[in-house]
Amino acid sequence: MAGGSFGPAGVSKERAEHYKGKVTSYVIMACIFGAVGGAIFGYDIGISGGVTSMDDFLGKFFRKVYHKKSLSHENNYCKYNNQGLSAFTSSLYLAGLVASLVASPVTRNYGRRASIICGGISFLLGAILNALAVNLGMLIMGRIMLGVGIGFGNQAIPLYLSEMAPAHLRGGLNIMFQLATTLGIFTANMINYGTEKIHPWGWRLSLGLAAAPAFLMTVGGYFIPETPNSLVERGLEDKGRLVLEKIRGTQEVNAEFQDMMDASELAKSIKHPFRNILERRNRPQLVMAIFMPTFQILTGINSILFYAPVLFQSMGFKGTASLYSSVLTGAVLVLSTFISIALVDKLGRRVLLISGGIQMIICQVNPLNTKSITITTYNMLAFFMDAKQITVAVILGVKFGDNVELSKGFSILVVVVFCLFVAAFGWSWGPLGWTVPSEIFALETRSAGQSITVAVNLFFTFVIAQSFLSLLCAFKYGIFLFFAGWITIMTIFVYLFLPETKGVPIEEMILLWGKHWFWKKIMPTVPNKSYNI
Repeated sequence: MAGGSFGPAGVSKERAEHYKGKVTSYVIMACIFGAVGGAIFGYDIGISGGVTSMDDFLGKFFRKVYHKKSLSHENNYCKYNNQGLSAFTSSLYLAGLVASLVASPVTRNYGRRASIICGGISFLLGAILNALAVNLGMLIMGRIMLGVGIGFGNQAIPLYLSEMAPAHLRGGLNIMFQLATTLGIFTANMINYGTEKIHPWGWRLSLGLAAAPAFLMTVGGYFIPETPNSLVERGLEDKGRLVLEKIRGTQEVNAEFQDMMDASELAKSIKHPFRNILERRNRPQLVMAIFMPTFQILTGINSILFYAPVLFQSMGFKGTASLYSSVLTGAVLVLSTFISIALVDKLGRRVLLISGGIQMIICQVNPLNTKSITITTYNMLAFFMDAKQITVAVILGVKFGDNVELSKGFSILVVVVFCLFVAAFGWSWGPLGWTVPSEIFALETRSAGQSITVAVNLFFTFVIAQSFLSLLCAFKYGIFLFFAGWITIMTIFVYLFLPETKGVPIEEMILLWGKHWFWKKIMPTVPNKSYNI
């Protein structure tokens, strides 16, 4: 065991400059298999919206909605307003919220792999129940099992990726989770586009095919190695060092391994991680674990991803046209995630998160600088996160009445603006809403912190999923102005309170907060070291 005086996270000094190793095929494959779990989250997001717009599904489980959508005199904004239909979507996320809290002690005491496997098995069972559902109760039970799978998977996988990845590539490899999520959404949209034509059981095929990513997640969980951090935390130091040497491709891992040992020694003294995370020295990370996932959902992205086909049908798109539009937005989301993977470890997290006018003004200080031009270009895209909400609200308010469909031209414009919004989300808040919280906690509070992140994310996802159709009916186009206001707030929050985490070793992340202009008032003083904050 390491001796000496420990810092606020059990790490006595900074050793990052002594870290050795390279990116091995072993760690790349481990991260790919680990990230597959993100596909189950994405698949469900994509499949739910498509299935709830299918007449065969509505006719069997939600006949009131089925009859209401065919009435020409019905308010366009309210055709799908049904709490039972909303519960079909939202029940999964409420179950996931509870499961994520249960997953924390499993992840800490039995390892990241154990939670990944548990999540895969639960999701597999949920997919089978949904595919065979004969009544609403069986359908909701399947959704709850899916939620348990997502709760375990989302709790463990971002941690797994952050701990396996070398510091200089941690952002890009961690975003593999978001990439898998977006691929899951796109795949689900494509499947819905095909199964919508299969009557009367196409919806069963859509729901049942969720078993495929669940199976890959479960099998992959058996073959991927446990993270060295988890092995050391559970007292398996020798095995942890062997895994560390293998994933770094060198035996010169003394500095990184010593950081793990130091963090583990303190972690073992913490018997109640959830109580410990409330202590003052953990306040900055706790704030980020709450606000990052909250802001991620309050962008309004789920109003598109959950209900894209329903939303487009409400705007006048017919049948397969609405599914085609959601396929398009799904493809844009996948492609934009590659932008984040390419830039997150070069430009940093803050550059990709901060959008709009303030960022562009800063970049124009040196307009001839290539890096500034690159930053400006992508922040112009980010500006559309606000512009999209306002533009859609204006179009719907001026051109879309209670019982009037959008013209073809304005319908195309709405789809284009939606795609711009999805693109901006896909390279910024989409992946980094998961990446940042997964990398900032000390070892002793890491699993508890990730559980809080997942629980908050799923809570607000549940709220949006359950209330959006009712809010759309009540506020009409004004709901998009509501989301636009939150995007402004979250941009200011990141600018003021989030330090840059690019390139900082995960076990030394705690040292950042003591150097931040605001958080240093709360954190203990630490030796001065530049991380390009």
